[in-house]
Amino acid sequence: MITDVEAATPALCRLQLGSELRQLRLAAGLKGAQVVKVLIWSPSKLTRLETGENSSVETADVMALCEIYGADAETRNRLQGYAGVTKTRKDWWLTPEYRPAIRPGFKAYLDLEATAATVQTYQAEFVPGLLQTEAYVHAIYQWADAELRTEDVERMAAIRATRQEVLIRPESPLKFTAIINESVLRRHVGESSVMRDQLAHIIEVMESRLNVRVQVVPFRAGAHPGMGGSFVVLQFPDRLGLKPMVYMENLADAVVKRSTKDVERYSDAFSELQAIALGPQESLSMIKEAIKEH
Repeated sequence: MITDVEAATPALCRLQLGSELRQLRLAAGLKGAQVVKVLIWSPSKLTRLETGENSSVETADVMALCEIYGADAETRNRLQGYAGVTKTRKDWWLTPEYRPAIRPGFKAYLDLEATAATVQTYQAEFVPGLLQTEAYVHAIYQWADAELRTEDVERMAAIRATRQEVLIRPESPLKFTAIINESVLRRHVGESSVMRDQLAHIIEVMESRLNVRVQVVPFRAGAHPGMGGSFVVLQFPDRLGLKPMVYMENLADAVVKRSTKDVERYSDAFSELQAIALGPQESLSMIKEAIKEH
């Protein structure tokens, strides 16, 4: 539960509101189909509310749900406060400067990342976004879409840089663990100088931030649980009561998985990857060697 609603971010309020609304529905013994039938809503509207996907939430919608669920006055006031925050303030990624460059699926991830206490990611092809340099970002997007406008590439680089502030936030910086495939170190993205600077940046972050851990899965490890693709496991502060989630994306889509079964599957895969990956010091040595190759 959020103890100071006024100081909370809109993203946190959206997620907390959705979580509490779902808990209220389940406690009332109601299925989503029953609720939307009473309110004459589309099923997707209730789903978006419960998963925190809406950029802002109407207070009237929250009050209508509270009425159906029989929520007490204290709960109604708290949830109304959450909704109010989403209407009166915007997270940085929803401002006019950044919003045009952010896909809906990635917006959902930014909500989660900004609220998470711990992020564990396996990346098979790219340096994780929280560790990318501006030049590396430019190289990625210039390759991905040669017709992309310069201002759009600049926006993406600025988004990456702003995201990275979660690693250095004054209160409870994000605990970030990244496991990367050795191919990420060897593959040329942009000119050689771009790769050298990128790998040097990873080393700098590893050596200066106690909340950041990077490990490399070497080619010699053979087949491993990450061969199905990259993924991110997010865990949240205990006080919020939010369950861990998994995020994945590809060229066409992005998805957030919330079921306990899915989260356990990917959490187990991450643990197995950690077990076969090089330790932090060995990984550091491999990254330094890769710099020489570039």
